[in-house]
Amino acid sequence: MFKNLIAGEWIHGSDAIRNLNPSDTNDLVGEYSRASVDDTKLAIEAAKTAFPAWSRSSILERHAILRSTANEILSRKEELGRLLSREEGKTLAEGVGETIRASQIFDFFAGECLRLTGDVVPSARPGVSVDITREPVGVVGIITPWNFPIAIPAWKIAPALCYGNTVVFKPAELVPGSAWSIVDILHRAGLPKGVLNLVMGKGSVVGQTMLDSVDVNAITFTGSTNIGKQVAMTSVEHNRRFQLEMGGKNPFVVLDDADLSVAVEAAVNSAFYSTGQRCTASSRLIVTEGIHDRFVAAMSERMKSLVIGDALKPDTNIGPVVDQSQLQQDIDYINIGKKEGAKLSFGGEMLEGPTPGFYFQPALFTEATNQMRISREEIFGPVASVIRVRDYEEALATANDTPFGLSSGIATTSLKYATHFKRNAEAGMVMVNLPTAGVDFHVPFGGRKASSFGPREQGKYAAEFFTTVKTAYTQA
Repeated sequence: MFKNLIAGEWIHGSDAIRNLNPSDTNDLVGEYSRASVDDTKLAIEAAKTAFPAWSRSSILERHAILRSTANEILSRKEELGRLLSREEGKTLAEGVGETIRASQIFDFFAGECLRLTGDVVPSARPGVSVDITREPVGVVGIITPWNFPIAIPAWKIAPALCYGNTVVFKPAELVPGSAWSIVDILHRAGLPKGVLNLVMGKGSVVGQTMLDSVDVNAITFTGSTNIGKQVAMTSVEHNRRFQLEMGGKNPFVVLDDADLSVAVEAAVNSAFYSTGQRCTASSRLIVTEGIHDRFVAAMSERMKSLVIGDALKPDTNIGPVVDQSQLQQDIDYINIGKKEGAKLSFGGEMLEGPTPGFYFQPALFTEATNQMRISREEIFGPVASVIRVRDYEEALATANDTPFGLSSGIATTSLKYATHFKRNAEAGMVMVNLPTAGVDFHVPFGGRKASSFGPREQGKYAAEFFTTVKTAYTQA
């Protein structure tokens, strides 16, 4: 039984969740304790108690803990990557890659501990100096999703600790294993009691208790738009800062001048890798009419070569969907697309695997419009729709015609169009001749519109959320 970490002690919860492998539901990854309301309150109190000392701790102490964590994650990348793939369903290569990224994130913020800076500026008044510094905000509640079970916790926990905050961490119930492992590593690296608390369990219990607490000074949340709105409304009531990363309906534009092989590979990666379960996945393929038919034919051929199977098998390209609920959602959207008049040109069926699991063949719709539900709503599965447009101008307008604005991509050999698209795409991240999914660990991550709210995550921009600015005046 894997326990919660509260005030430096591993504590049994009220009951337990069985963590099953979506590639083989007979494979029990482990049983993980669920925290109760009282457990969560104890965790919040522990973080509050630990904050004064940790917020004033040595930058070398924080550096050493985060650096040690980075090193251990990297040294165990195969083991942790396999655990990730067992519980979430992405391929082993993707699981190991995500684990390496988590190590890089901790390594980056270990360095940031030693790069903390401020400003000393002259006042408008003679003889007065002004110091501008950054201080931690206090107790930070961290709520993470199931689709990146080690990278997203890493890019929230690492900066929170780097800048001197204490943490109450609630991972998604579907993937407690990766979360438990990363907390265990940090705990053994020497974090003082109460600085990092792990409370696994239901959002309606653990997450709601965190939201209701006046002692949680900030909440960083990645998940659905509906829950994000609840986080925002509750946080406003408590005058608490909040950071939201939510949905996406990301476009990938293919122009007539595109290199067809580059466009197809980027589109396949964007739409279907990680089983399409990425907020940065592209499910709207917006294609100009001159290349449309060739692109659709090439996409269909490329999709035929994709191997869908057990995430741990070395030849698998696409693993299973994470669970039965998500599988049903994918199937429901296939039926919605058909009823709306789109043509299912490839895939979209449940598959039988060698073991009981949630296998689904990636789907490609053609003859879709940007007004259909399959083009407006986030499916969060390996389902993409091709939307035919006349030219670049219509492609750009269609790409921007969405309530979301996380990532946007284009395939083109034209410097003119690439430059214009980068400037005019209404998204937080823009990719040229690259998949819409896949970003570096040291640069800002985030979107616009209904996709994100608050300061960016990752890189030095994380300081905008995890610290508050203080301006101090001194009369000489």
